[in-house]
Amino acid sequence: MACALLNGRAVPSSPRLIPTCLCVFSFLVTYLCYSALFSADAVIMQAPRDLPRGCRRSPVDGGGKRRLQKSVSCVLPFEEGERDPVRALPRRNDTLSSPPVTAKFGNKKLPNAIIVGVKKGGTRAVLEFIRIHPDVRAVGTETHFFDRNHDRGLDWYRSLMPRTLEGQISMEKTPSYFVTADAPRRIAAMSRHTKLIVVVRDPVTRAISDYTQTLTKTPDLPSFQELAFLNQSQGLVDVSWNAIRIGLYALHLECWLRHFPLEQIHFVSGERLITDPAGELGRVQDFLGLKRIVTDKHFYFNRTKGFPCLKKPESSVSPRCLGKSKGRTHVQIDREAVEQLRDFYRPHNVRFYEMVGFDFRWD
Repeated sequence: MACALLNGRAVPSSPRLIPTCLCVFSFLVTYLCYSALFSADAVIMQAPRDLPRGCRRSPVDGGGKRRLQKSVSCVLPFEEGERDPVRALPRRNDTLSSPPVTAKFGNKKLPNAIIVGVKKGGTRAVLEFIRIHPDVRAVGTETHFFDRNHDRGLDWYRSLMPRTLEGQISMEKTPSYFVTADAPRRIAAMSRHTKLIVVVRDPVTRAISDYTQTLTKTPDLPSFQELAFLNQSQGLVDVSWNAIRIGLYALHLECWLRHFPLEQIHFVSGERLITDPAGELGRVQDFLGLKRIVTDKHFYFNRTKGFPCLKKPESSVSPRCLGKSKGRTHVQIDREAVEQLRDFYRPHNVRFYEMVGFDFRWD
């Protein structure tokens, strides 16, 4: 084109114009080639990349800038000013930076069975002994849901339960349930199929054990006789004192029988739990519908504590005995006071024997 213009204005026969035209033409061709080359590179660099499934770009403002929409599967390199989507996601194969993942098996469910009482009767021993059964999972601490925390709801209660697999039993124990007036109704509202375990003990011995435990926490406590009697010379017992009232087993059992049939409640003898732990645990396993796996081979008698302990399991270096608060020496109580309490409890005990169909021989 440049040569044509020059030729149109210049004398056609001039031989000097031919080299000039060739030079200008070469320059134009070179310019067009370089322009085309750089234009193609720019197109290639700005062309949208093939995005994996789940990623696409969308406008973020009126300036024409585009960024990746948020997507779990989007792992493209991030643009300047954007958050790195790769760092925002967990790296399953990055064993150095990612914390170890612990698999959780089973589900949390409401308890199939509850040890509902009684305090200082041997409930901790029953829980520790039965939980070595492979089909039993139990909460270690007392939940106090049906007496103190009921307003938190069943979801909160379920969250405290251990994870269980199909066929396993979930349990908890809170001895104060047995003497809580609302506990039977509340447990029945949760499930009328819940199995209940009550560990009972001679009410006189139980009251002295209860007092002994309280005395360790409150050293300036009045004497046992002062708390147990309204008038000891007349043999008037103070049933308002909790240590005495808990031992009125028949009175409390009446509340439970309004909501649960007797066959749904199993009674463990606190005395036989000491002399024959395997026998008592065998009956507990039968009641729960479990195979008798916890047997006499699991126990030995600790003469220092005066209580049976679990033999050393393979995973431990020492036997499993209950804590220092279990098996402690009782406070010595005047013999006359003990006999007066036995006379007081006798008719209540007989009534309890008749209700459960078993004589515990506490006299």
